[in-house]
Amino acid sequence: MSDIVTFGETMLRLSPPGSERLENTDELEVRAGGAESNMAIAASRLGASATWLSKVPETPLGRRVVGELQSHGIETDVVWSHRGRQGTYYLEHAGEPRGTNVIYDRENTAISTAEAREFDIDLIQNAQVFFTTGITPALSTTLRDTTLNLLKAARKGGTSTAFDFNYRNKLWSPDEAKETLTKLFPGIDILVIAARDARTVLDFEGDPRQLAHKLGSQYDFTTVVVTRGEEGAVGWHDSVVHDHAAYETDTVDPIGTGDAFTGAFIARRLAGDDVSTALEYAAATAALKRTIPGDAALVTADEVEAVVKDSGEGISR
Repeated sequence: MSDIVTFGETMLRLSPPGSERLENTDELEVRAGGAESNMAIAASRLGASATWLSKVPETPLGRRVVGELQSHGIETDVVWSHRGRQGTYYLEHAGEPRGTNVIYDRENTAISTAEAREFDIDLIQNAQVFFTTGITPALSTTLRDTTLNLLKAARKGGTSTAFDFNYRNKLWSPDEAKETLTKLFPGIDILVIAARDARTVLDFEGDPRQLAHKLGSQYDFTTVVVTRGEEGAVGWHDSVVHDHAAYETDTVDPIGTGDAFTGAFIARRLAGDDVSTALEYAAATAALKRTIPGDAALVTADEVEAVVKDSGEGISR
């Protein structure tokens, strides 16, 4: 059985080379990417075994996703569907002022119909951690119920639950997200949330340390991690807030940085690290991810260790 079981959609990411525009490119690079599977890959790279649960179309594109995730060392346990399509997203890389642009194409996907009864609940209840994100319930009303039911099943089996808030404004409004996601909070032990989302979606006020305290006390989480972009993250546990800056890094591809951070944090906590040390390794993994094209943090434990030991604290750029 795996240490970590994740649940969510993984899409195919299609990107023109360099900073070319989608409207005139002659080629597209294809990679698999999704918050929950990205997290699983990062965790497995730091020593935790991980399984990704999902519902995937029985098509060449669906098989491409599953095969790529397996090639990165995570187990997959999927419901193969003859209805629904494979979600995709298009990514244009560019510097400022144009910036990076993401275009989703994920209507009528197989995952949007997934129900809790379709999955092997024993996999979740025999894991140490069950993980999902706020992206999943944003995809359909069915997935809102499914996410809630899987969190309940994990809790019933004694499995710790971890949740990355991961608000996406292209999927739903702040009000919709707040109404849905706060209903999940009673079933969550570890919350990871960006400071901007705590303010914009949950209407909390204060600096990241204050946000972590308020979230932990109001919703009775065991651990709260508030990320703050280039300024690093803070972690609240046992009413104590730990702070860690971001490591200096050159950015090749920022997509998946937060997932790498979360995967490393949970893997190191499972390995016995305290919150402060886990934040340190999470920040190092996130910095390394930014140097790697694609969604996945294809790092080694030795590389992460070297960043922690040799780089010192800095600011991500």
